[in-house]
Amino acid sequence: MRVSHSRRIAWLRCIGQAGHTHDVSRRLRKTNLKLHQDSSGALNTVTGYGADYVEINLVRHSGSILVLPDAPVIAWPVSSFEQLSAEHFAMLVDSAPEVVVFGSGERLRFPHPRLTAALTAKRIGVETMDFKAACRTYNILMAEGRKVAAALLIEA
Repeated sequence: MRVSHSRRIAWLRCIGQAGHTHDVSRRLRKTNLKLHQDSSGALNTVTGYGADYVEINLVRHSGSILVLPDAPVIAWPVSSFEQLSAEHFAMLVDSAPEVVVFGSGERLRFPHPRLTAALTAKRIGVETMDFKAACRTYNILMAEGRKVAAALLIEA
């Protein structure tokens, strides 16, 4: 479709102010975008992960851990999904998080409700996802200022 020269000029004037034509692409080229790293101070942040490890604040952990934003990282004494017990999840009750993000290992597996009963009895939500998704979700919720805990299962 061909557009006449006069229609092109009319269109350019519509996007300008008071009849002035503006080079839109020139204005867009001058737009600068600056990114700054948001430092979360002393809050525990997942800074890396792989199949057999997770990094919290650049410290590598090769076993299962419990992570809260403002508490020391706790070694979680479980090395396989089948070993999980109610006591493992009950370790988080005293911390009183709003939600526990449970990373169930390389694949998504849901714990039996009786294992998380101590948490749900205290109205603490439990969200289950694979290990990598749990790491990402923990960071997002922590950055939003939510009282979140992560129970990250790293299977031996």
